Amino acid sequence: MGRLTAPAIASKKVRAGDDPLVMVTAYDAPGARIASEAGADVILVGDSVAMVVLGYDDTLQVTVDDMCHHTAAVARAEPGCHIVADMPWMSYHVSPEETVQNAARLIRAGAHSIKLEGGRKRLPMIDRIISAEIPVMGHIGLTPQSVHAMGGFKVQAKHAEHARKLLAAAKSLASAGCFALVLECVPDRVAAMVTDEVDIPTIGIGAGSRCDGQVLVYHDLLGIEDRLVPRFVRRYADLRAVSVSAVSAYAADVRSGAFPSAAESYRMTDAEAGELDLCDRQVSSREMRW
Repeated sequence: MGRLTAPAIASKKVRAGDDPLVMVTAYDAPGARIASEAGADVILVGDSVAMVVLGYDDTLQVTVDDMCHHTAAVARAEPGCHIVADMPWMSYHVSPEETVQNAARLIRAGAHSIKLEGGRKRLPMIDRIISAEIPVMGHIGLTPQSVHAMGGFKVQAKHAEHARKLLAAAKSLASAGCFALVLECVPDRVAAMVTDEVDIPTIGIGAGSRCDGQVLVYHDLLGIEDRLVPRFVRRYADLRAVSVSAVSAYAADVRSGAFPSAAESYRMTDAEAGELDLCDRQVSSREMRW
């Protein structure tokens, strides 16, 4: 079928009979290849790389340079997926001109579209980016770049008033031209309401089963990252335990001398070995004379 384009994604609604979209957050070439071979529709190069790969406590530390670096790594794998790159904090909280330049850098790095967080206050920037022919995916609900303003990583839109505001934000983003919308950490009923009310697909993470797609972080679903286990994460493997066991076995073999074996070593021909021994004897003889 080929890689999905932003316009193709924009038309994907479960209520119209389409299959739910599968999005995986990955940050490097191996992850991109695996996501692609597994049949993912979309790879998100997320600013969550800050926490998952780079060891920070939140997403606020990554820069446009960081995001370009990881986007390029994903793109070089040539996955059969649509690549969305996150615009990091303070890359679109600046002038419209600088915002567009930052978005363009991510596209030049290999992204097919960009994602940014926030509702109505982001409309002017979204308009400028779309005017530059760059597709935009929206992101509302829990927006991790607003962690300090929100008072932590908390479920959003739990009250009716806030749910109505979330719906209004979703409609605004759809009207502004966003081709899809991430809903993070909102009650499933609220996510279902938003999904029913907008014509672009919603992609949920901690938003229940009635969205038009789902996204999980590669390291979370494979069990590589286990320091934080949000309620919405399902582990499909425990690669951390497998990896620790494998590295432990390697360390034991090195210390016992079992690795490397003769089969894992390179050899010279007997003729070359004999010539090397002869050279060694001649060198030793000269050294003794001196």
